[in-house]
Amino acid sequence: MPQPSRSCPPGAQTSADPERTSALLPESSLTLHHDDLILRPITGRAEIDLFTRIPYVLNPELADDLEAGRRSPEWMWVALRGDHLVARAAWWGRAGDDAPHLMDIFDAEDIDTGVKLLETSLAAIAPRGTRPPEYGRFLPADWRDQPETRRGVQDRIAALELVGAKVFVERLRLEWRPGTPVPAPTDRLSFRPMLDDGELVDLMTLVLDGTLDAHSRHDLTRMTAREAAQAHYDEELARYGTPRDWWRIATLPDGTAAGFVIAAHNGYNPIIAYLGVLPAHRGHGYIDEILAEGTRVLAAQGVPRIRAATDLGNVPMAKAFARAGYVTFERALNMTWS
Repeated sequence: MPQPSRSCPPGAQTSADPERTSALLPESSLTLHHDDLILRPITGRAEIDLFTRIPYVLNPELADDLEAGRRSPEWMWVALRGDHLVARAAWWGRAGDDAPHLMDIFDAEDIDTGVKLLETSLAAIAPRGTRPPEYGRFLPADWRDQPETRRGVQDRIAALELVGAKVFVERLRLEWRPGTPVPAPTDRLSFRPMLDDGELVDLMTLVLDGTLDAHSRHDLTRMTAREAAQAHYDEELARYGTPRDWWRIATLPDGTAAGFVIAAHNGYNPIIAYLGVLPAHRGHGYIDEILAEGTRVLAAQGVPRIRAATDLGNVPMAKAFARAGYVTFERALNMTWS
């Protein structure tokens, strides 16, 4: 999705035209006044400049997301003191969805203002009795070594914890770049397209055994492996519009499936969406060959980059991406509500 990392601390302002300030625009039925603070969603594309006064890597995508239906003005909230933007929050969803899937923007000049905005916006986004969407934030790869960035992360966490969220997982955001060598296929594995959706869901079910992925492990606390695999397929993989022959099943010389890799485009970037080795075939280094196949599939399309992600704690997967030449260009922090 995003390009370079955010370079300013939370609340930093860029220059803005005072003639476009929200104080001059009509208030919606969701507008709330809290002392000298105005809390409301934006009115539409006309207020993108207002919303993006606080720098962040996702800012360049917001107008296109609104146009494509991945965002709604009602999912993009601001806190204002006069014409000064002091906090903002936004949610993202898949085109056509009635409710957002992820909260992916939250910035505030101070914790108290952030909490006020979160309490007000969450009341509209997630009605009482429903769980708010997960929160995710992209961070510089070395965010702990940058004092201002680290303070900003700590303040966001503090504000979100005060409205009930907890840190769930930190993830590595990975990128392969053209010119990085891709290993040639070996004679240990062959690759073919999947036979049908059912075959892939069967394999996804098997690879959940022993998974180190935090989201998958959480899913397994509330549903069976088959149900988790089917939900992952239906809610994510089936929605990709890229060719299904990019999805490759790895087989041994006798034709037995050993694993799979899902190469795709998510509407922002070419990605390695999912890959796994079946439990019976782990420990033989097949992950490197399976990842190399997915990389070859996308590299053959002449893509400018390939993105991927894995949990910080999933050390074997992180090491496989590093061996394949993927670099950690950012990290991501995820928080959830119980």
